Amino acid sequence: MSRYGILPSSSVTSRNVAIPPVGLAGILTVPMGTAGLVVFAHGSGSSRFSPRNTAVAQALNDRRFATLLFDLLTPWEEADRAKVFDISLLAERLVDVVQWLGGQEQMIAKLPLGLFGASTGAAAALVAAARLPARIGAVVSRGGRPDLAGDTLPLVRAPTLLIVGGADEAVIELNEAALARLHGPKALEIVEGATHLFPEAGAMDVVIDHASRWFDRYLAKSTGL
Repeated sequence: MSRYGILPSSSVTSRNVAIPPVGLAGILTVPMGTAGLVVFAHGSGSSRFSPRNTAVAQALNDRRFATLLFDLLTPWEEADRAKVFDISLLAERLVDVVQWLGGQEQMIAKLPLGLFGASTGAAAALVAAARLPARIGAVVSRGGRPDLAGDTLPLVRAPTLLIVGGADEAVIELNEAALARLHGPKALEIVEGATHLFPEAGAMDVVIDHASRWFDRYLAKSTGL
């Protein structure tokens, strides 16, 4: 549990948003007394309705973090498999989101920002963090492919946590190689017995705990709470 405690659902507001310039659909959820804002970047074949990312987002909301779940691509773009795996395009969409958030009401615009990426979304989050070093305060990757960020990895300065399933051996190796190329604060957490999507009993709870602690450490502290 976060040091801020768990909030009742009545203390959380949520609204649907359309993010320019292409009108990406999103869900912005803001708890009372928010400590920071976490933007989610889903993996290929997923969307703002990802059940795993939704579970993480709800847990972060309970811990006084605002969250933004959004679609990285429009419905017609999703039909183009090349775009689904275009890390540069996905990172550009994240940069667009950060710029849009900066134009929202002051309570939103000034919040410390973190990125939570899954699968290919993790690579996009790292590229975006490298492009916005003064704005992104922390990055968490769940079952991600940070290796797909390529030569951008050494440019990332945001504290980065990589979370991988213990039974996801190929992805563990890719994450270990990516971790070695990161130069900022970093850590790799392996969830024992979990496979790529963390469907095992209790596995997502461990992911949520690791992610919450990371954002507590690197985002919430900047609010002075």
